[in-house]
Amino acid sequence: MPKRDPVLAALGRNVRRQRDAKSLTQEKLAEKAGLDPTYISGIERGLRNPGIKNVARLARALRLTTAELCQGVDA
Repeated sequence: MPKRDPVLAALGRNVRRQRDAKSLTQEKLAEKAGLDPTYISGIERGLRNPGIKNVARLARALRLTTAELCQGVDA
């Protein structure tokens, strides 16, 4: 099994933390962001590398700025 990228893992932790704080399921977040729930799952597990447009969609769905969602995500 390939090692998870630390940048993607950090972004995934941020997404999950914010989603949990807002009491959203992956399905509900996916609906709000216009994305597939399996894609959200992959992001949260650090397996998917979302493009900036999808990061912005997630941030908007979580009522955050893109910068807030990416806080602490360093290359």
